[in-house]
Amino acid sequence: MDMSEAASARRIELQFDTEPRGYTISLQPGGIEELGHIVYPYARGGKCALVVDAAIRGGHGRRAEAALRDAGLEPVVSELPSGESSKSLARVEALYHRWLENGLERGAPVVALGGGVTGDAAGFAAATYLRGVPFVQCPTTLLAMVDSSVGGKVGVNVPEGKNLIGAFYQPRAVVMDPEVLRTLPSRELSAGLAECIKHGTIRDPELFAWMSDAMHAIRSLDAVAVMELVERNVAIKAAVVREDEREAGVRAHLNFGHTFAHAIEATSGYGVHLHGEAVGLGMLAAAQLAADLGMADVEVRRRLEEMVAAAGLPVRAELAGCESLRAAMALDKKVVGSRIRFVLVPRIGSAEIRDDVSEAQIDAAWDSIRS
Repeated sequence: MDMSEAASARRIELQFDTEPRGYTISLQPGGIEELGHIVYPYARGGKCALVVDAAIRGGHGRRAEAALRDAGLEPVVSELPSGESSKSLARVEALYHRWLENGLERGAPVVALGGGVTGDAAGFAAATYLRGVPFVQCPTTLLAMVDSSVGGKVGVNVPEGKNLIGAFYQPRAVVMDPEVLRTLPSRELSAGLAECIKHGTIRDPELFAWMSDAMHAIRSLDAVAVMELVERNVAIKAAVVREDEREAGVRAHLNFGHTFAHAIEATSGYGVHLHGEAVGLGMLAAAQLAADLGMADVEVRRRLEEMVAAAGLPVRAELAGCESLRAAMALDKKVVGSRIRFVLVPRIGSAEIRDDVSEAQIDAAWDSIRS
C-alpha cells in the first residue's frame, strides 16, 4: 500500500467537548457516504433538511442525498447560490418557509453541505427554526473544514458588515471528506490555506514551519499531506474553542487578520475577494501594524508574506480609501468602547490584543498591502 492508499484508508475522529453536549468531528475519505448513518440518530420522524451549495448540487449533493435516503431518511433539499450574498436574512427566511411547507418538526436535523457560507447560513437557520433543531456540518471546502465548521459560530451578513447577525450554536456532528477537495477550484483551496497559516502564526510555530516545507505537496493535494493539514488545524481550532467557547478571551486570537479582512470585504463588495484572500491580506496588514508598534521584528512580516504568497494568495490589492476602511472597521464585532481591538503577533506562535492604535498607524498598515 503506497502513502496515498494509506491516507485514504485512515479515519480520524476528534471528540469536541462543549456544553451542554459534546460531538464528534470525523475526518475520513469517502465520509459523505457515511452521512446518513451519522445523521439518523438525531432524526425523529424520518425527515431532515439538506442545505447544499448550488455549485455542488449535482455531484456531492447527489451523493449526500443518496446517503441520507439509504439510511431511511427523507431529505428536504434546498440550494443556496454560491457566494457571500447567500449569507443573508432573506435566504434564511426562504429556508424557514421551505421547511415549514414540508412539515419539518423539531426532531428534523439540518445538514449543511458546502463551504463556510452554506454552513453559516444553514446553521443560523437551524439555531432559530422552532427555537433550534439538530445541526450537522459537512464542509466541502478547506476553509470550512479547518475553520468555520468547527466552533459553533453561525450567522449572516448585513449591509453594515460581515457576520453581525448570528449565534453560538454547536452542531451535533461534523463530517469531513477530504476527497471532495479534489473538485475544489485552486483559488478556493488557496483561500482555505489562509486560515491554516493563521493557526500556525498565532498558536503553533511547528505547524507554520511544516506548512512552509509541505506547501507544494499540500497544493498538489497529496493525500497524506492533506490529511495531516486538516487534522492539525482542526485540533488547534477545537482546542481554542474548548478553552473559550464564547470568545471571552483566547478565542479572540482566531480573529488575527480578520478585522482588516472584514473591512476589505465590506468596502470592496462581498465576493470580489474570497474570504481567505482577504484574511491573507489582513494578516499582512496586522503584521505591519505590529512592526510599526515595535511589538514584532519585521522578519515576522517577511516570513508571513512568503507563506501567504506560497499559498497562492495575493499580497497586495486595490483597496478603498483609508477613511472608508476605518469606518468599516469601526463596525467590527470586536470593537469595545469605540476602540478597535487588533490581534497582533509579536512572534510566530504567539498573539496579543491591542487597542492603543492611532489612525495614522492603521492607515500605514493599510498602505502596506495596497497595490
